[in-house]
Amino acid sequence: MKRTEKEQLVAELKDKIKAANTLYYTDFTGLNVKRMTELRRRLKRQGVEYVVIKNSLALKAVNEAGMTGERLRGPTGVVVASDGILAAKLLTQFRKENDERPTVKGGVYEGAPVNEALVKQLASLPTRNEALSQLLGAMNSVLAMFALALEARKTQLEADSTPAAA
Repeated sequence: MKRTEKEQLVAELKDKIKAANTLYYTDFTGLNVKRMTELRRRLKRQGVEYVVIKNSLALKAVNEAGMTGERLRGPTGVVVASDGILAAKLLTQFRKENDERPTVKGGVYEGAPVNEALVKQLASLPTRNEALSQLLGAMNSVLAMFALALEARKTQLEADSTPAAA
């Protein structure tokens, strides 16, 4: 691969990383082409990129994007996502179906380094949309209870103010 091609790959990956806030480094050893294609498709459907690139080029792109990258060894695939929780869920689900492959080497979530255990914890959290819907549901139930309390009080006041029959 020529130097200009490498520079172009680094620039493209750097732009993707700048648009995202999460990177997970994976070791895809043990996955055949069919499984790798399935992983890429699943991630792509949800707006998550999976890039296989030479370790030194990946590290250079990560550092140029303003994140601190760690030295990588062995075959590495980089998961680049703007929603780290969704990416962790997809990756964890795929791993369960495919003999715990690909393994997670590490990564960066919102500027903080992560390991495989933290990725599993992130996968158990609700995604941003799920959390927002839970919040809205809670707020809606509070408002509904408040409206019912007001209606009950109104009914009580109306019952107290009606004159007693003679």
